Amino acid sequence: MRRSVLIAVATLVLAAGTAAPAQTLRWASQGDAQTLDPHAQNELFTNAMNAQVYEFLVARDKQLKIVPSLATAWKQDGPLKWTFQLRKGVKFHEGEPFTADDVVFSVQRAREKTSQISAYANALGEVRKVDDFTVEFRLAEPNPIFLEHLNTVYIMSRSWSEKNKVTRPQDYTNKEETYAAMHANGTGPWQLVSRAPDVKTVFKRHAGWWGTHEGNVQEVVYTPIKSDATRVAALISGEVDFVLDPPPRDVARLRSTPRVKVIEGPENRVLFIGMDQARDQLLYSSVKGKNPFKDVRVRRALYQAIDIEAIRTKLMNGQAAPTGAVVPSPLGTGNDPDVEKRLPFDLAGARKLMAEAGYPQGFEVTLDCPNNRYVNDERLCVALAGMWQKIGVTVRVNAMPKATYFPKQEKLDTSMYLLGWGGSITDPETIITPIYRNRAQKGVGEYNRGNFRDDELDAMAAASSREADPDKRRALLKRIFLRHNEQVYHIPLHRQFIPWAARQNVTVVHRPDNWLEWRWVSVK
Repeated sequence: MRRSVLIAVATLVLAAGTAAPAQTLRWASQGDAQTLDPHAQNELFTNAMNAQVYEFLVARDKQLKIVPSLATAWKQDGPLKWTFQLRKGVKFHEGEPFTADDVVFSVQRAREKTSQISAYANALGEVRKVDDFTVEFRLAEPNPIFLEHLNTVYIMSRSWSEKNKVTRPQDYTNKEETYAAMHANGTGPWQLVSRAPDVKTVFKRHAGWWGTHEGNVQEVVYTPIKSDATRVAALISGEVDFVLDPPPRDVARLRSTPRVKVIEGPENRVLFIGMDQARDQLLYSSVKGKNPFKDVRVRRALYQAIDIEAIRTKLMNGQAAPTGAVVPSPLGTGNDPDVEKRLPFDLAGARKLMAEAGYPQGFEVTLDCPNNRYVNDERLCVALAGMWQKIGVTVRVNAMPKATYFPKQEKLDTSMYLLGWGGSITDPETIITPIYRNRAQKGVGEYNRGNFRDDELDAMAAASSREADPDKRRALLKRIFLRHNEQVYHIPLHRQFIPWAARQNVTVVHRPDNWLEWRWVSVK
């Protein structure tokens, strides 16, 4: 009932917006930002929305290279010290001047327990104010991707946060409601006008922004539209100007649709299956008294029962690149064929492994899956369930909106789940620390939602995070990948492609992190 109501509301909103002026960008995607608190969640769409309002000390250009932002210059004095000069004359949207106090506050806030980017913030070491426009970071150990981590911590106003009692991030997992979840006050190019979650969010240009807009857009109206058909119809009719996630099956049709164009390329994102490997008995399974996912033979059997080529061609319409590596970009593995190689599709071998593990008749289990986060996410889960049925594993697909899905996963309330991981950083560090490592404090292993433990793998992963020698680190990373693959702690699927679709009069810059930068958009 709720879904149909939201779709109807969204349709009315779109219809009301058809008379929008030329310099308004009206765009849509299947889901909405989870929160406006920039430290509360680490989900790409939410991050990309918040990044229009909030800024980092360093940003990314159109080729994803690190460039100055709220910091104008920096230097590294040895492997453990970084000093940054801050941009002068910058003000937050509500008028507060930007200073070093805001940087120190923001880094410390991002380290809080309720922050989903705490692993990255902690990797920055200790930050201190030198003067109003100089900050210094001192690390306990080398960090080979320090600037990449710095590009994950949004800068908030300390005084605004104190005034509105949001000095720590929203506890999104436990459904906490805070002022920062619905209001925003950044230094960025766009200012929040209104927020109606799952219905419509409106932004306007921040007149006092320090930077330069390359595009002509003055206002941005975002409308989440879950239905693929409704989203595509809105683009074709001109009710929206841009769609971030056209369904793969419609891409060919959109290419030949008058006044519509497709902009496409691979995304830095890998999709994979996780399994509860910690509990002695699964929460959602027919198996009692033991946990089949603790047995590597079961995990391997599920892997080898996947016809990944059928998924690539029939479900994804070729808009995916199968991989055997749980890492967002092939650059992260150095395009190493040993790491990228998948286990073969082998139903007979999979059935043999199931029998050897003591499950010749299979078992039942629930697979949790978002239905508005990744390309074809629910349909992908249904396809996997059909494949696993052939080796006796009956899978109940429990699909839900991402606003429900992610808090459920954060509580480890799952037996099996679909997850995607990616973003701007191609270095594997940003997946190794949160996903490959044992769950611990300060965000380490936070997204290891299967809660597996491998002390040898964990030690290697920790070492790779501080190894400054590129050759030694490369060799260490390969050992990490090969051990992870051998133990099948996750089942890799594919790296998804990201076709965007727009009206012909819209110019956008397509980035492989699936990040729509509004200041680069023009609407003729």
